[in-house]
Amino acid sequence: MPPHCDSMDGPVVKAAIKALEVGDVQAVLPFVPKEGEAEVVGAFEKVLKARAQSAVAKEVADKHFFETVVRIHRAGEGAPFTGLKPAGLGHGLVVPVAEEAIESGSPEELIKLLTDTVETQIRKRFEHVMHLKRDADKSVDEAREYVEAMLGLEVYAHKLYECAQAEPHGESAHHHAA
Repeated sequence: MPPHCDSMDGPVVKAAIKALEVGDVQAVLPFVPKEGEAEVVGAFEKVLKARAQSAVAKEVADKHFFETVVRIHRAGEGAPFTGLKPAGLGHGLVVPVAEEAIESGSPEELIKLLTDTVETQIRKRFEHVMHLKRDADKSVDEAREYVEAMLGLEVYAHKLYECAQAEPHGESAHHHAA
């Protein structure tokens, strides 16, 4: 996934901010795996105490909490934690459309975006293969070019199918938000 879970404006940090604002760790626990819950609760309790010290302590404590939650969240996905990313990096075209679908309660725009993208790619690749197929019997070089494009289309279709059938986080069995 594009940098999202580990960004300052991603859903994990937003949930951590809410937990700190309302003083209830429950707001962030759905974003971490059960085995990481105790560490998050322990960090939350320490951070609440540190936040009361000063503005500087609050800033440092909050960042520590965000890093802890994101690190544990990423581990639950089987992904490495490489630090918090700044807000505003952009999450590509699909993530904002997926977020809007969840907010609106309708998947229609997300379905349209994804199916249109897949259709465009398949048609483009298929047309290229068919163009090369017409001249494939003219020379070995042209036949090779056709075979490469033909196999490329088949591999692309296979990978796309596997991706469409995959769990949200690859090999991970977790089904929580990213």
